[in-house]
Amino acid sequence: MKAEVKWIGDEMFAGFSESGHTITLDANGGKLAPSPLENVLISLGSCSSVDVVSILQKSRQNISACRVEISGNRVDSVPKLFSDIHLHFVITGTDIAEKHVKRAVELSADKYCSVALMLNKAVNITHDFSIEEDK
Repeated sequence: MKAEVKWIGDEMFAGFSESGHTITLDANGGKLAPSPLENVLISLGSCSSVDVVSILQKSRQNISACRVEISGNRVDSVPKLFSDIHLHFVITGTDIAEKHVKRAVELSADKYCSVALMLNKAVNITHDFSIEEDK
């Protein structure tokens, strides 16, 4: 896997993936685009969500939506690394079994999500979930 990042002016950078996609990052506190560290949170949430949705679908859970609310706390010293990240999954659907959601979230965090497994070596990552019934 390869990628490239180019400076495009001020504190803006364009990231180009090997698969042909482009993302813009703003190192100036995320004023015009996500900052690099915001992108880490987005990547973690995306990676985990892919697993959770896939596992719930394989468990024949009738899900209609999945979102994950992510909060990260950073240390006060430079570099301002993440010390803690919390993921709160909100699963929406009909007749969803709590045990299946719990299992899906745990499997993602502990076994499948590459981003979480890499970050886990330096960051305390926690997770929980809630289930919302379709209306």
